[in-house]
Amino acid sequence: METMTVERTIHAPIDDVFAWLTTTTNYTRSPLVLRCRLTRHGESAPYGVGAVRSHLWLIGWLRERITHYDPPYATEYAVDRSFPPSRHELGRMTFTETEDGTLVNWTTRAEMRAPLVGAFLTRHVVRPMITRSFLSILDAADTALSRHPSPSRS
Repeated sequence: METMTVERTIHAPIDDVFAWLTTTTNYTRSPLVLRCRLTRHGESAPYGVGAVRSHLWLIGWLRERITHYDPPYATEYAVDRSFPPSRHELGRMTFTETEDGTLVNWTTRAEMRAPLVGAFLTRHVVRPMITRSFLSILDAADTALSRHPSPSRS
């Protein structure tokens, strides 16, 4: 099992960042994400606890279920099914207000299910692909949400 964590400051208010990153249809703004759908609404919000979302990324297909939803500070999910097959223990995003915007910490703990070579593939192939995908999504969020200074008037 491998833990993968990325962090990025998004130059926007915490409420906006939380809303953008928990609405996973936004992920298609990353070139590494092909399709994302909400297949079941959550209990208290569309992407709240109990929501099910389906993702097709360049690295594979995932069906995720939201297990924790605490706007605008945290969300957690479990991958129920995937292709290629994987074992997943944790998916979590936390959001912290900073002077520059919102610090996002995205962590997942998973491994590829492949006899004998699963741990090797996870560490040397899957880990870099997942962290690159996460960073690409965070880049897309920053591009979509960043506060840009108004042009100065002369």
